[in-house]
Amino acid sequence: MTTRSATPPDTASRVWTALHEFVTGQDRRRALHAALDLGPAKVELLIKLTDGPMTLREIARAVDVDPPAATVGVDKLEARGLVHRTPHPDDNRRKLVHLTDAGRDAAQRGQAILNEPPPALTNLDSDDLARLDEILTRLQTNRRPL
Repeated sequence: MTTRSATPPDTASRVWTALHEFVTGQDRRRALHAALDLGPAKVELLIKLTDGPMTLREIARAVDVDPPAATVGVDKLEARGLVHRTPHPDDNRRKLVHLTDAGRDAAQRGQAILNEPPPALTNLDSDDLARLDEILTRLQTNRRPL
């Protein structure tokens, strides 16, 4: 039986730093603004709404803002025709926020922009990309909850 020695902490730190810098360096704000005139937070909200309508309180929790900030964000999306509000079926004091057809289209286009791999990744040869996929799959499988 062969055993592998543990990865030195400095190597793991270097790899983690490089991964973090690579991923965070793939800024999609410019592409989102050019295609949709929206920032990442509003696109993420539209994407969350593709699962179904949400109350303003649920939206605030989902995007980690206070309820007044969620209201302002939804107001802006509503003014653009991307969402609309309806009374909650169980409580007329609350509103449900729904995607419009234009909002659903913007969510799909935004998701495509966010999911587009950067050239540095697509330019890897197939063996390197397969190995990276294998390593990342193993990392995801072995991760522990925080």
